[in-house]
Amino acid sequence: MTVYTPRRAARVLLVDGAGRVLLFVGVDPARPEHRYWFTPGGGLEPGETYPVAAARELAEETGLRLPPTAFGAPVHRDVTEFPFDGVWYRQDQEFFLVRVDSHDVDTMGFNEIERASMLDHRWWSEPELAATGERYYPPDLPAILRRALAGPPAAPRRAVPAPPGPPVGSIGPTCRGGGEC
Repeated sequence: MTVYTPRRAARVLLVDGAGRVLLFVGVDPARPEHRYWFTPGGGLEPGETYPVAAARELAEETGLRLPPTAFGAPVHRDVTEFPFDGVWYRQDQEFFLVRVDSHDVDTMGFNEIERASMLDHRWWSEPELAATGERYYPPDLPAILRRALAGPPAAPRRAVPAPPGPPVGSIGPTCRGGGEC
């Protein structure tokens, strides 16, 4: 029987003016051969709301600083189970759509585990995701992205100064239930 650590996470569908979503590629430190693509985001800290965590994680992982009010309502919610660094998580997660004209990703806010496990990033179109043989999480990401982009148009978000203090990191991929993670 697998024992799961409960976790709540905010994920961000950061979409540029060309309609491409930003994904990171990483590995599980306990399974370095397991390479996968995933959205920016991570676990909520005690007392955080999903939008506050989304703002913090987006700033830490991409350098894009937005106020929590810029995230609006989630465009997708699900529960996923996955292993990361030898621990099994059951994660309740909310995805937020953020549109920008463009953004130069700055990973200086990565913590130690992120620097060790997050290898690169790239902007993906929905058709590229649907056609690739590479692993990404969640596995229905092209459909989630398609639905999110079909929703009401949102104005591009504008950056705001970062709050003071050191960045705090996140971990792990998001994958579904009993599937291969």
